[in-house]
Amino acid sequence: MNRRTLVLLPLLAPLPLLARAAGAAAPTTALSPRDQADLARIEASLNAIRTLKARFLQVAPNGSVAEGVAWMERPGRMRFEYDPPTPLLLVAGHGLFFFHDSQLNQTTNLPLSATPLGLLLRDNLHLSGDVTVTGIQRLPGQIQVTMVRTASPDEGSLTLVFADESLALQQWSVVDAQRQETRVRLFRIELGGSFDPKLFIFNP
Repeated sequence: MNRRTLVLLPLLAPLPLLARAAGAAAPTTALSPRDQADLARIEASLNAIRTLKARFLQVAPNGSVAEGVAWMERPGRMRFEYDPPTPLLLVAGHGLFFFHDSQLNQTTNLPLSATPLGLLLRDNLHLSGDVTVTGIQRLPGQIQVTMVRTASPDEGSLTLVFADESLALQQWSVVDAQRQETRVRLFRIELGGSFDPKLFIFNP
């Protein structure tokens, strides 16, 4: 596995293994009325987003930084186009994530349903049922929500970071099997509009 693949792998890989416990139930978190109200607002805010375009800055576990342009169209479509000299392209569509390294001429694909970002691309995202919220943290100007897949309590977590007042999605982070974190921050966010469908067709 090459270094560039390691940069993006935590972003795409199935929610990482943090602990093995055969037959264990999803961790339970006592949600206060305030937590429940905030989650309801966050669900509504996320589900109101049908299309999004933004610049992104990605920080890999080894500290390397990459930037580029991201497009998202729900349900099920996303494109991460990295700025040169990073030779990476990520495209989500037709139920799959495609990760292409143009310098090595290598392509990897994963089912959309098996990736953390697949949760964001659902037509209707519910932070309950097959998703369990394990923590809500409030920081100055931010709300962070950490979640796991309910049916897979031995998998790791996805954390979404929102602006406190507007509930605009600002950042997400994924932890890999070695408890290393990959963070993606969004800026210059544009909501609404329509995109060329060819953006979400993998064609290296």
